[in-house]
Amino acid sequence: MALILIIETSTEVCSVALIKDGTLVDIIESKEGQNHARLVTVFAGKLLSRNKIKSGELNAVAVSKGPGSYTGLRIGVSTAKGICFAGRIPLIAVGTLEAMTKYVILNRVQFGISEKESTLFCPMIDARRMEVFSMLLDKDGRIIKPISAEIIDESFLSGELCEGQVVFFGNGSEKCQKVITSPNALFLNDINASAQHMCELVWQAYNKNQFEDVAYFEPFYLKDFVATVSKKNVLS
Repeated sequence: MALILIIETSTEVCSVALIKDGTLVDIIESKEGQNHARLVTVFAGKLLSRNKIKSGELNAVAVSKGPGSYTGLRIGVSTAKGICFAGRIPLIAVGTLEAMTKYVILNRVQFGISEKESTLFCPMIDARRMEVFSMLLDKDGRIIKPISAEIIDESFLSGELCEGQVVFFGNGSEKCQKVITSPNALFLNDINASAQHMCELVWQAYNKNQFEDVAYFEPFYLKDFVATVSKKNVLS
C-alpha cells in the first residue's frame, strides 16, 4: 500500500489531496486565493488527521512544480520539502500544465472532445493582461510545443486551428475567448489547477521512482519574480 500526499498551490487554488495506490482518497481545497501560506499546512494536517494517517506513514509527497504564481509555488514547494525532510520521505514534482491536460484527456468523452488524431490540447495559466503560460500537447499527452509565456492575439495557434480542434482550458483561457474565435477552438470552463488532477502523473512518477532531490529542488517559475512598490510608499 502506498500513500501519497499531493500539494497544489501554483494558482489561486490551494489544494491538498491524498491518494492510496493511485486512487484519490480525500481532498481539501479553497479557491479564495492569496491565502496559501495560511491554508496549505492546515489542509495537509486536517487531511492526514481525518484519515488517521501520520506524516511519517506517507510513502511520498508530491507538489505542483509550475509554472504559475511565484509566491504560490514557493509556498507549496516549501511545505512539501518540510514534510519530506521531517519524515525522510521522497519528493515528487509534477508539471501544472501537464497535470491539467492529463485530467482533460482522461475525461475527453465527458467534455465532448473530438476523438480525431489532429485534436490538440492547450492548457493556460493566467500571467497578466493578455499573457498566459501555456503549452501544446497531442491526444496522448506528448508535447508539441513546450511551455512558454505567450501574449495572446488573433494569430495564436492559427495554423493548428486551421488543421483541427484545439482544446483550451485553465484559468488563463477565459480571457482568450474573445480573441481566439476559430470554430475549431473549444474552451472548457472551470478546469483549474487542482491536486486531484495530479493523481495520475504522480502515481506514474512514484512507480518509476522519479523523485526529486529534496535539498536542491526548485519550482519552474518560467519568469523571474518582479517585485513592485506602491507609489503611495515611494519617498519623493
